[in-house]
Amino acid sequence: MNIQVSQLSQQTGVKFGTSGVRGRVVDMTDKVCMAYVSAFLQYLTNENLVKPSSKVGIAGDLRQSTPRIMNAVAAACIEQGFEPVNYGFIPSPAIALFGIENEIPTIMVTGSHIPDDRNGIKLNTAQGEILKQDELGILRQTVTINDTVLNNDGYLLKTNYLPEEVLAAKEFYIKRYNNFFEPNILSNKRIGLYAHSSVAAECLETVLIDLGAEVTVLAPSEQFIPVDTEAIRPQDVELAQQWASQHGFDAIVSTDGDGDRPLVSDEFGNWLRGDVAGVLCAMHLQAKNVITPVSSNSLVEKANAFTQVVRTKIGSPFVIEAMQQLAADNQQAIVGYEANGGFLQQSRLSLDAKQLAPLPTRDAVIVILAIIALAEQQQTTISQLLKQLPQRFTYSDRLKEFPTELSQEKIGAFNTGDLQNDLARFNSDFPELAKPSALDMTDGVRVTLENADVVHLRPSGNAPELRCYTEAESVESAQSLNQYCINIMQGWR
Repeated sequence: MNIQVSQLSQQTGVKFGTSGVRGRVVDMTDKVCMAYVSAFLQYLTNENLVKPSSKVGIAGDLRQSTPRIMNAVAAACIEQGFEPVNYGFIPSPAIALFGIENEIPTIMVTGSHIPDDRNGIKLNTAQGEILKQDELGILRQTVTINDTVLNNDGYLLKTNYLPEEVLAAKEFYIKRYNNFFEPNILSNKRIGLYAHSSVAAECLETVLIDLGAEVTVLAPSEQFIPVDTEAIRPQDVELAQQWASQHGFDAIVSTDGDGDRPLVSDEFGNWLRGDVAGVLCAMHLQAKNVITPVSSNSLVEKANAFTQVVRTKIGSPFVIEAMQQLAADNQQAIVGYEANGGFLQQSRLSLDAKQLAPLPTRDAVIVILAIIALAEQQQTTISQLLKQLPQRFTYSDRLKEFPTELSQEKIGAFNTGDLQNDLARFNSDFPELAKPSALDMTDGVRVTLENADVVHLRPSGNAPELRCYTEAESVESAQSLNQYCINIMQGWR
């Protein structure tokens, strides 16, 4: 059967978001997954971005639906004349890194932080994750699916397309950090590892122990838990503080489901915001040029620690494009991070005569290790590191099951092209806030108030959610500001 992928996207609701294709598991039939993977490989072939009969690396997270989708991915690779290689259940950055090193495309089956009834497919070329122009090229493809291998419901008749697992990508990822950081750099650190259902937990535990840390694994779960590092669940906030009080950890660490977004706490179990963690990581790695989305904390500029800070739309493809542009301009020591904490590295970095190869996709492990190492280097605690930074605080939350079309309609109402009218509209919708003084429509609507507080509203790029980011001079003020805005937004449904 012939399938036009752009039409399939509209018909099924399985669409590209800010990072890969995502949708409801019930909509991600084997036929749909095979169509997207076939279109990806066909696009790479047409653009001469892949070698004929190349290997294709496949990995996945720990969701219930992931093994079935990995099998469909392997089937599509075989149908398209490629050799699927099963690198198992490992973090997204691990499979991407291995693909870059070995010049092969890779595919990660993951829905990242979203609930278990959804999943996704993250696509990487031999140079790293696909960008927006690649998405458009994939959507333009018309692919042929062999319907004789499928039943009437669009599911494969056989479940053995995926070959036996090999460990090379996992081992290469672990070696990356053991070779870069000094041996036993964490020898006097007591670390709590919140494992939940993160596919990165095993790799992270190995690296921490190899570097000398005493590690306590906390709350592993066979049931998938949708940990979102931008909208941390109240129970995870409480758990971290309880664990810190009970065990006296130097830090508690974790990641989201696929290991590309970190969670790092101080010694009191207070989780760091992802954009603050990104700044500390960049400082330890001695980065010069930093790329981050418009939603990130403004302390990155106020810290005066970097030669240049560039702001982008939200999403790793936009960060990567900006990093590539700086590299084309011969800039050095280029890194990026997102408000969710994921850290990207465009340049080869040197530290203490050791080098860290580029990894231009989100990674969590480097953030965790760099922050703990920075505290050790300065002979201080993580909470004291935070006090050395400019005191600007962010908070984020979201309204779930908020229709994307409605989100876009509400946000679009603030972008008439008449600045004074747009500011007045915002003031009318949020009357108890300080008067708005500036508006940025780079991604959603980001409004700066006269008292320097910030409110940023944005539809999610990969789920029916409306997100709210706030920034203020204290944690309490940022949270209170966010809750006020969320309450107003509730009335928009």
